[in-house]
Amino acid sequence: MDSTVWSIILEYINMVFFMFTVVLFTMFSVMGYLSTRNSIHYRHKNSFNDLSKVMASPLAPSITIIAPAYNEGLTIVDNIRSLLSLRYVNYEVMVVNDGSKDDTLQKMIDAYDLEKIEREIDPNWKSKPIRGIYKSKHRSFSKLTVIDKENGGKSDALNTGMFLSENRYVGCIDVDCLLLPDALLHVVKSFYRRSEKRVIAVGGVIRVANSCIIEGGKLEEIRLPKNWLARFQLLEYTRSFILGRMAWGRIDSLLIISGAFGFFDREIALAVGGYDTNTVGEDMEIVFRMRRYMHDRREPYTIEYIPDPLCWTEVPEDLKILVNQRDRWARGNLETLNTHKDMFFNSKYGRLGLLSYPYWFFYEWLAPLLEFFGFFTIILFGYLGILNWEFFVAITATVYLYSIMFSFYAILWDVYSYNEYKKVKDILILMLCAIIEPFTFHPIVVWAAIRGNYKKLFKIKSGWGSQVRKGFAKAT
Repeated sequence: MDSTVWSIILEYINMVFFMFTVVLFTMFSVMGYLSTRNSIHYRHKNSFNDLSKVMASPLAPSITIIAPAYNEGLTIVDNIRSLLSLRYVNYEVMVVNDGSKDDTLQKMIDAYDLEKIEREIDPNWKSKPIRGIYKSKHRSFSKLTVIDKENGGKSDALNTGMFLSENRYVGCIDVDCLLLPDALLHVVKSFYRRSEKRVIAVGGVIRVANSCIIEGGKLEEIRLPKNWLARFQLLEYTRSFILGRMAWGRIDSLLIISGAFGFFDREIALAVGGYDTNTVGEDMEIVFRMRRYMHDRREPYTIEYIPDPLCWTEVPEDLKILVNQRDRWARGNLETLNTHKDMFFNSKYGRLGLLSYPYWFFYEWLAPLLEFFGFFTIILFGYLGILNWEFFVAITATVYLYSIMFSFYAILWDVYSYNEYKKVKDILILMLCAIIEPFTFHPIVVWAAIRGNYKKLFKIKSGWGSQVRKGFAKAT
């Protein structure tokens, strides 16, 4: 192949990368604007809307918090104590022990004096067999229900809780997440704020609890993570939740609610069959189906998003666990996009088909592939001596500087909005993370996405992978 042909190929590749970069810059700039507008609107709206007294009455809407637990013996007692201390009257905490192999169930029985109760269960309900249902002998723990079942995975455990719940709303969370005392007040206010549209789901910001001081299931002091992997994830979460998802919420086009903090209208969630047990991206997949269900029925609906720091969780500090997590996210993303591929640029679904789905396809799925293969393309063209070094250096510098600017904006906007990290040193460390992230943390995320896509495309069996946590008890 002569140099002329290589030059033509190179020009086309340059054009593709240039156009892709321009589109991404435009989308991220618009997202920054929309998220800022949405945050200002949310703060202004909530300053005149204090429903805490109403929502704390026995007549408040009923809600069930479903928390799957698998081998959580290290922290299960403190985590339940935290959930039972929320400032809300009409709610239930339902912990689903998903076939734990450690002492998770026994610790709950001992700490909360649980006893097995009799309850009729529909034998046709599609979930792994339930071995027992437990309630406490003490009135002070009357809100707690523990379901012991055979292992079926997180989705199966959530479906079991959703089916056994008798309340109008269900909250699906990770049992090791820490909810702030006012969390349910904000959630229920979001469900009832709209009058012209039915709110079918409410999502919110996930905060990083690594290195924070947590005692007795309560967040005592917010600290910047000491571990560098956790710091990079904190920066990533800040961009994703404070800017990205706030922007999609502004135009009512949010396609994912984090599995760590998601609340649903139980009727609609059951109408679509609950969580899909055949995917590892169940949190994204159920939102797709609920939105499609409402679209097909032509009923006015919306999904609300809460920017308040209500949910705190531990992120991986081990590189292997982090890669397994992002591998799983990539597989779940591809599974969901493939299942709902008929939405791609489908005007029937409005902004979802014309904006949200294409964004997830091009940025969340295609972008890591382009980055990965683009790296090897640069090496090949450099070796052949046909690389346009001026173009390469210019576009690389532009992308790098824009990514830093976007991260800086996310950090500073978070400081302005909620000011969780008050030390100047902490802010400077996060800015340093933004500067070195493209060369350190980002390649790890890209590699994990490539590995996940490879496993899915070549049908290599892989489940959730190891998600061992240190537990909040270690943070104290």
